[in-house]
Amino acid sequence: MNELLSFGALTALTVGLTEVIKRVGVPDKFIPLTAVVVGIILVVLGDITTLTTLSVISGIAVGLSAIGLFSGVKNTIK
Repeated sequence: MNELLSFGALTALTVGLTEVIKRVGVPDKFIPLTAVVVGIILVVLGDITTLTTLSVISGIAVGLSAIGLFSGVKNTIK
């Protein structure tokens, strides 16, 4: 259960950081890639003592979840 909560928190943090990066001036077409990279960085930083393939895959999952969460909220608001 603890992993699920941290996954959700990392996804929310990734959405926020990606939005900040977007407002800095990164083109919209690079935002999905940016979210995946931010997700990987956050997971790897959180688990810095044991860098494994699983932590990178988890980071990719966090980034992809953040993209889906962001686009879902954006489409709901429109």
